[in-house]
Amino acid sequence: MKKSIVIIFLILSTTAMAKEVEKATLGGGCFWCTEAVYLELEGVVDVKPGYSGGHVKNPSYKEVCTGTTGHAEAVQITFDPEVVSYSQILEVFFATHDPTTLNRQGNDVGTQYRSAIFYHNEQQRETAEKVIRELEEEKVYDRPIVTEITAFDKFYVAEDYHQNYYARNKSQGYCQFIIAPKLDKFRKVFKDQLKK
Repeated sequence: MKKSIVIIFLILSTTAMAKEVEKATLGGGCFWCTEAVYLELEGVVDVKPGYSGGHVKNPSYKEVCTGTTGHAEAVQITFDPEVVSYSQILEVFFATHDPTTLNRQGNDVGTQYRSAIFYHNEQQRETAEKVIRELEEEKVYDRPIVTEITAFDKFYVAEDYHQNYYARNKSQGYCQFIIAPKLDKFRKVFKDQLKK
């Protein structure tokens, strides 16, 4: 009897652990900002800052900063679609960066800071196009959206010191003056979707 209970428990545990998750890869300017936002969103399992959309293998941060590798600073988000949809992921994306400035976010200038969606499948591509179309129809922005929509190819995780950067460096100037206000805005607008 005990053996069958243990087997049932193991089957249930394995089924729960095999829960389907999806990935979203987005470039919204500085990946420190984007990572900090998504780490607080309900349904997000993991967020990794890194580089996507370029032509150099295993680029370093220093190389990406030159703008010659073709990569965007990006985050790869692992999320539970039963809790947060891809459409909601994109809603947060468009609310927390400026998708109308080409190759820049505020004082961060260069192709590595471009607004980009690297879709993992056709459904993500269609959703991204639909969300952008709706934002433009509703005239949410004064200028046209210049967000690049590109098929996902590779994602290179950034160096260790970039991981969870905001949480580990809150007193640093960039974190206080750029990331903290962005997080405050995000928390107010998406207060019902924050992790408890």
